[in-house]
Amino acid sequence: MWLKRVSTVIMVSLLGLVSSCGQPPTETKTPVIKIVGAGATFPYPLYKVWLQDFNQAHKEVEISYDSVGSGEGIKRFLKQEVDFGASDAAMTDEEMGRVERQVKLIPATAGLVVLAYNLKGVNGVLKLPRAVYVAIFTGDIKKWDDPRIKQANPDLNLPSLNIIPVVRAEGSGTTFAFTNHLSAISKEWRDLGPGVGKIVRWPAHAMLARWNEGIAGRVKLTEGAIGYVELGYAQRAQLAMAALENKAGKFITPTPAAGQATLIATQNDMPANLRMFFPDPPGEDSYPIVTYSWILLYGSYPDQKKAKGLKDFITWGITDGQKYADKLGYVSLPPHIREIGVKAVETIQ
Repeated sequence: MWLKRVSTVIMVSLLGLVSSCGQPPTETKTPVIKIVGAGATFPYPLYKVWLQDFNQAHKEVEISYDSVGSGEGIKRFLKQEVDFGASDAAMTDEEMGRVERQVKLIPATAGLVVLAYNLKGVNGVLKLPRAVYVAIFTGDIKKWDDPRIKQANPDLNLPSLNIIPVVRAEGSGTTFAFTNHLSAISKEWRDLGPGVGKIVRWPAHAMLARWNEGIAGRVKLTEGAIGYVELGYAQRAQLAMAALENKAGKFITPTPAAGQATLIATQNDMPANLRMFFPDPPGEDSYPIVTYSWILLYGSYPDQKKAKGLKDFITWGITDGQKYADKLGYVSLPPHIREIGVKAVETIQ
């Protein structure tokens, strides 16, 4: 009996040893650093690709971005509800002064604000002089066959159809870029009209939509509509886009190349805080409505691992990540702008 018990104990011990040897070793997982951002819808398709690439290559970091509009993004950044924000209107001095940790504005990409329209049976490029597209959005021009539009487009068969402006309902950096341009080229818009802002008072007959996707969708579904929207969204929705008259008097079709010409013509004017607007850019080949879109960063982060992960992501985005810009309808940053952006990111503590 005693020998039997000893034998059983030995067998159990051996089985336990074999069982433990057969199990794979427990993996020690690297803690995931979670980084959260929110803001502009304008650059979201580009940021989405950046996040996919970066998160795949850096398993220790998990970065997410909520596309809620520039106005909401700035609000969350001011409340410190996010690790970074994003805005096509940057931030004002007053807003930046409310952040104890200070603010770094990093140009991440640039894009064109286009006037997309829906006119069935109208073939060819619609040309809109500066005074004409201002008058469309003030409500002074109400019909597509208005003589002022026909004069610039004698070869187009423009219908006697009501013009329906489609505009943003929420605080938007795209609205800021568009109204900033209209104020620069029209005294009436600047002094008597809606003026400049992320949200403004539009004419009563305007149709409201949320986000760039909403503008593109409304224009696509509404005959006679015209709306301001980022180039890439208009391209993906397969919308017709007007050629706009620039400061030099030339009608420029919206393309990334035309946006690049605008950035190059203005890049030497970039100020130290990297907040630059060019509401009426010079240059014969410049597209007239181009804006940078900024990543909003704090000057310091209490979590050093999070700071490093975020700095690595932004640095990658404004250098290697620029390769995705043109194919998605954005304008890749010129080398000079990339260089000063990287230097600004390096100063974050």
